[in-house]
Amino acid sequence: MPVGITTPGYRYCHKLNLRLSATISSVVTSKKPMITSASGSSSTPTNAGAYTTIKETATFEKETKKSKFIAIAGPISNEQSAQSFLNRVKDPRATHNCWAYKVGDQYRSNDDGEPSGTAGKPIHSAIVSSGLDRVMVVVIRYFGGIKLGTGGLVRAYGGVASECLRNAPVCLVKSKVPMGVEVPFDLLGVLYHQVSIVFDSNYASFS
Repeated sequence: MPVGITTPGYRYCHKLNLRLSATISSVVTSKKPMITSASGSSSTPTNAGAYTTIKETATFEKETKKSKFIAIAGPISNEQSAQSFLNRVKDPRATHNCWAYKVGDQYRSNDDGEPSGTAGKPIHSAIVSSGLDRVMVVVIRYFGGIKLGTGGLVRAYGGVASECLRNAPVCLVKSKVPMGVEVPFDLLGVLYHQVSIVFDSNYASFS
């Protein structure tokens, strides 16, 4: 008699490992197993709910007309984590700590004393242009005594933000999706063994 089990959803980055479904198929293909979604209907993997973000904090530093600009980018999940990231990386001794973040359709930016639209907005534009999501970039400026002008500020803030994101390691994140597989009872042990091998391999790859 077939036995149904449900595997937990799995969230992973950078590489979409399809060995699990291939292994299950090779193990029980002669028994015609049924793989279903939580709703019980047959499903095909899609990229719904997937997004690309950065894996870890990244930095980029550049000096422009004696002003030092340091861009620090990090992955975030919501407004609260964005605020925590800002509090962690900002420098109270700096002249300005300008920032922007994007979480889905929600975004915020701040010029932190720079002329309106010359810092936070170009940082946000850099995030949008990168195609990344759930990301925050803080650009710290230490004023060097030479004013850059409106255009110079836009280029400086947007430029270091873009370079920081361009050099950051990225990953693909997929939403958790509960899945079930129905197999004959005599193959249940084999299935559990194969699932554990694939999951252990994936976790090792992303640790």
